[in-house]
Amino acid sequence: MPNVMIPAEVREDVETLWAFHDLKHEPRQVDVCIGLGGHDLGVADYTADLYLEGLFRQIVFTGANAPTTLDAFPEGEAFGYRDHAIARGVPADAVLVEPAATNTSENLEYSRKVLAEHQIEPSSLLLVSHPYQQRRAFATCRVVWPDVDVLCVSRPMALDAYLRAIGDADRVVDMLVGETQRLTLYAELGFISHEEDMPDGVMFAFDRLVTAGYTSRLVEDRRPIDV
Repeated sequence: MPNVMIPAEVREDVETLWAFHDLKHEPRQVDVCIGLGGHDLGVADYTADLYLEGLFRQIVFTGANAPTTLDAFPEGEAFGYRDHAIARGVPADAVLVEPAATNTSENLEYSRKVLAEHQIEPSSLLLVSHPYQQRRAFATCRVVWPDVDVLCVSRPMALDAYLRAIGDADRVVDMLVGETQRLTLYAELGFISHEEDMPDGVMFAFDRLVTAGYTSRLVEDRRPIDV
């Protein structure tokens, strides 16, 4: 049975990464909301919440499948999110689906194409992502779609509540570590924008968590994060 508790010896480092990836953007009215696909149905839930609050009139859910989401969303992540949002009360005609993207750059590139096909050219976007994905999603958008005013948010939730919702602490910590690595590596490769230097405390926490074995989401050709 998956564990929802973080070991005491790594707790502080996990909290450091959790806080770092939260951009603390405040949702506001925008032209379009893009819900980024994945395993966490909370993205669809929070997108529905914000739609029902009147912050936007158009949604795009984007995402194909990863091996970890096939069982939960047999038709694809985007379709699973769409169905959930409609069940929450979002009108079907307010939701577009982009079912082919397999990474964050494609999420944004393909969503832009879907919107263009419907004669929608937004000047402002709200991205809804997993909590640990906020910084990379925002920085990716700044490269892929540089002329749009973008915010990135996640369903407001404390770390322990999120662990209980996902049901697997190791998976969440692995994702936090992997996302932290990607911020440095992908910026060096030009895939995302370099928004700011990573604080020393975040880099030290990353290194300690890697040493502790939270490595399943590291890319194979990873480069060390130098202090």
